[in-house]
Amino acid sequence: MSDSTELLEAALDSLPEGFALVGQDGNVAFWNRAAAAITGYPAADLLGRPAAEALRAMVSGSERRWPLENSSPSKVTPIAGPMVGHGSLIQIRHRLGHELPAMMHMLVLRDGLGSRIGFAALFHPTERLDALPHGDSNENSGVAASQAEIQDRLETEFEDFAQGGVPFGTLWITVDQARDLRRTHGAGACEAMLDKVAHVLGAGLRPGEEIGRWGDDEFLIVSHERSAGMLAAHAQALAGMARTADFRWWGDRVSLTVSIGAAQAVANESLGDLLERAREAMRISMRAGGNHVTHAAGGHTCSPS
Repeated sequence: MSDSTELLEAALDSLPEGFALVGQDGNVAFWNRAAAAITGYPAADLLGRPAAEALRAMVSGSERRWPLENSSPSKVTPIAGPMVGHGSLIQIRHRLGHELPAMMHMLVLRDGLGSRIGFAALFHPTERLDALPHGDSNENSGVAASQAEIQDRLETEFEDFAQGGVPFGTLWITVDQARDLRRTHGAGACEAMLDKVAHVLGAGLRPGEEIGRWGDDEFLIVSHERSAGMLAAHAQALAGMARTADFRWWGDRVSLTVSIGAAQAVANESLGDLLERAREAMRISMRAGGNHVTHAAGGHTCSPS
């Protein structure tokens, strides 16, 4: 077992990304060499310390919620959803005082019975948000989160936005052909189509964005576009990608289109208000015949485009 542990530690130490493990007690259990190089904090200074205390010291915005903040495994709150690959954009405060943007991915760790026993964090410096590329740089791009997972992500990101974090918006998406395909070809055909759409849309997400199922035939995307205009443009690009999806069922090609409602979070509104704006914008796109994007601006909804 000792040899296996040393082998695992050596493998984690060889990673180019910073990697940390936090145990059930909420204390830092492992801190690799890259983590020390990126933050300026050596493992000797962090091992055994409460993770929330250590992370606050090196991440700008002490109000950010961290997993295991209350040390109880039943109160773990992942800041970026339960899957590695769905990241949060953060600002790392180096030990010497300067700051650098980074992407942090979180993974809640569970034992064989499903109980939470800790979490792992993987982080690396990144370019400015606007410069982040679309496409294959997004890990797990073909995997849509469950409704519960995307709900957790929405609540966490909205709270960060409300407390002065990065810009935040959501895209509410319905597949125009889903209802008819479910009726004419059955649930299996519809689910296969939705998996295809999730894969195509996921390939167009920026790093840090996440797509999740919402209801039977709909998706929500958590986005960090910096303005309402950029969010609407992003939605238009995704709608175009959906039209290129090559979905076939028993040899027949089914043309796919999506109706999208885009809503950028604004000050002094609730998450429920934001989602309602996005849903109403999506419905306007549907009523326009589908294959439309509607931008909900501030407290009202614009015409579809």
